[in-house]
Amino acid sequence: MLNNAVAPRGRAEFTVVDQHEYNRSGPVRWIFSHLLRYKGFMASFAIAALLTNVLFSAIPRITGIAFDEVLKPAPSVSRLLWLALGVLAIVLVRGVIDLTNSFSIETLGQRLERDARQELYTSLLGKSQTFHNRQRVGDIMARANDDVRQLNPMMNPGAALLIESMMGIVAPVTFIAFMRWELLLAPLLFVIAYAFALRRYIRQLNPVSGQMRFRFGEMNAGLNETIAGIEVVKSTAEEAQERQKFIERASLYRDYFVEQGKIQARYLPMLLIGFALTIAFAHGIWLLSRGQLTVGELVAYMGLMGVLRFPAFISIFTFSLVQLGLAGAERILTLIREETELDENRAGYAADMRGDIRFDGVFFGFGAGDARSDVLHDISFHVEPGQTVAIVGQTGAGKTTLTKLVNRTYDVT
Repeated sequence: MLNNAVAPRGRAEFTVVDQHEYNRSGPVRWIFSHLLRYKGFMASFAIAALLTNVLFSAIPRITGIAFDEVLKPAPSVSRLLWLALGVLAIVLVRGVIDLTNSFSIETLGQRLERDARQELYTSLLGKSQTFHNRQRVGDIMARANDDVRQLNPMMNPGAALLIESMMGIVAPVTFIAFMRWELLLAPLLFVIAYAFALRRYIRQLNPVSGQMRFRFGEMNAGLNETIAGIEVVKSTAEEAQERQKFIERASLYRDYFVEQGKIQARYLPMLLIGFALTIAFAHGIWLLSRGQLTVGELVAYMGLMGVLRFPAFISIFTFSLVQLGLAGAERILTLIREETELDENRAGYAADMRGDIRFDGVFFGFGAGDARSDVLHDISFHVEPGQTVAIVGQTGAGKTTLTKLVNRTYDVT
C-alpha cells in the first residue's frame, strides 16, 4: 500500500526554493509521488476510462435486445428505432469521453517527464565535482535523456492502455453476470488463466527490460568516451579496438532486445481468449438448446466475450512499455540518490575577505572507502594576502587538484 512518506533529501551544494519533495524509496512510489501532484487529471482519466468501457460493453447488450425484438412474431419498429438511437448516442458520448481521456493521460505523461527531468537536473547540479568525475558522461546522458523520455510512453500509451484493459475485463464480466450468472463459466476461467499467464509474462520480462536499459546506457557511455577522446584514439591507432568494443556492447543490447521479442512471442493470453470464446459459444449453444437462453442473449454474450479480446491483445505491448519505464525510473533514482561529498552550509558563514589561505595537513582522494585513491597527502602551507605562490610538480602530481580545493570545487577528504 502506498503512503505519503518521503525519503530524506540527500546532501547537495545548494537548495532550490520551494522545491517539491518526492518519495524516492522506490520507482513505483517515486512515479506516484509525481502523479499525485495532478490529482484532477488522474481522477478525470480514471472516470473517463471507466465510462468508456461501460458504454462499449453496453453496445453488445443492446444488440442482443434488438435481436430478440426482431425475432418476435410482430417486432416493434419504434423500439428497434430507439435501440438504434441508443447505440448512436453511446457512440457519440463515448467519443467525447475519449477526448477527455486522451487529454488527461497525455497531460499526465508530459508533466511526469518534465518534472522528472527537472528533478534529475537539479540533483546533478547540486552534486560535487568529485561525484561527476566518478561518472561516465555517456551513462548520465542516457539516464537524463532516454530514461527520462521513457517515462512518457510508459504513461501514454503504456499505463493508459493497461488501466483500460483492466476495466475492459471488469465491465463485460459484470454485464454478463447481470444478464445470467450461469454464463460466467467461460469468462471466469479466462480471467483466472489470464492472471496466471500475465504473472509469468511479467516475471520473465522484468529482468530483461532492466538489462536493456543498462546495456543501452553502457553502450552510450562507451561511444561518448570514444568520440570525446577521438584525438587520442587516432594518435594511438586504436580505431579497430574501439570499434570492436562498440560492436560487443551493441551486440549485448541487441541480444536483450531479441530476448524481449522471444518472451513476447510466447505470450499466452491470445491463445487463452481463443479457448475462452470456444467454451463460451459451446456453453451458450447448450443453454439455448435447453431453452435457458434466448438468441438475443447468446448474441449479447458472445459480443461481450469479444470485448475481452482487447485486454488479451494489448497487454503484450502495455507491460513492455511499463516495464521499460520502471527500469528507467530505477536508473534515474539511483543517480539522484547518489551521495555527494559536499553539503550546503545552511547556517551560512560571514567574514571579511582577507585573501588568507591556509592548508593544514590536507588529504584528498577520489572514490570512497577501500576504493579511494589518494592524490594529495598531508599538504600544509600558508599564503599571505597578496602573496604569489608557484605550485611545481610533475604531470599527475595533483597541482590542478590542489587549486580546486581552494574554491571547494573539490572538498578535502
